[in-house]
Amino acid sequence: RVGSMTDTPNAARRRAIVLALLRIEGLVVFALGAFMILKAFTSESQAPLALVGVVLFAIIGGSGLFVAARGFATIRNYGRAPAVLANAIALGVAYYQFEARLWIAAIPLTIVALATFFLALPIPPLPRE
Repeated sequence: RVGSMTDTPNAARRRAIVLALLRIEGLVVFALGAFMILKAFTSESQAPLALVGVVLFAIIGGSGLFVAARGFATIRNYGRAPAVLANAIALGVAYYQFEARLWIAAIPLTIVALATFFLALPIPPLPRE
């Protein structure tokens, strides 16, 4: 359930979009972690501790995005700050991907991060009951 009687129709629509984008981002982060695990079994790993760190970061990051999405789904404000922060970080990652000319990753990441960032930021906090 997204939106309520205290949400304006515009805010409820933005919440629904942010909810969907955060869930997609969480799935992508989990998929990247799974890819790294598969890559570890199919290639010779030169830095196994770095790989463990990347996989743990993917698990924590994906879980954080799903928690933020749950905050938006239940109309709580605890999802807003992590969503904005995660997408600000994603914009920094996209910057370095642009510098590396990795367009196939940089362009979609920039679009999704900007959309989520600018849709999540102005959603007004709901009054406490």
